[in-house]
Amino acid sequence: MARAGSQEVKERQSVKIKELSDALVAAGFVSLDEQAIALGLSRSTTWTILKAKHKNYGLSGALVNRILQKQDLDRRVRTKIIEYVKEKASGHYGHNQTQLRRFKDRISDRAVHRKLLIELKASANETILPPKKRDAPTRPLASRQI
Repeated sequence: MARAGSQEVKERQSVKIKELSDALVAAGFVSLDEQAIALGLSRSTTWTILKAKHKNYGLSGALVNRILQKQDLDRRVRTKIIEYVKEKASGHYGHNQTQLRRFKDRISDRAVHRKLLIELKASANETILPPKKRDAPTRPLASRQI
C-alpha cells in the first residue's frame, strides 16, 4: 500500500481494536481485570491492546492464537478477533507482503477454524495445507490370514 495513506490505515486498525474493546464491554467485561481474564491475557498486555499502544503492527499472530484458544471466549469477542484476522491478512491495515505472510504463517490451525486458515493461506497464493493422510483400510484380526 502507498505510504500516503499510512495514517488512514493505522486509524482503521485502531478502530477495529476499539470494536474489540466495545465487544468486551457489551459482553459484560467492563474492568481491565475482567477483560484480561476474558481474553486469557495478562492485565498489562490487555491494557496495551485496548489502549491502542500496540505500536503500528497491531495484534501478532501469537497473541491472536492465545486469545482464540480460550475455550470460553465470548462469541462477540471471537467474531471481532476473526474479523481482525481476515482484514489484517488481506492487507487492510497496510502491512507489506512479508509482514502479511509472517502473520498468516503464525496463525495456528488449532486456534482458528481450519476453513478460515485455508482461506488465509489461499489468499496469499501460498500452498494450501497438505491433504490429510488416509489410513490404509484394515481387516478385522479374525479375517486376516496368518
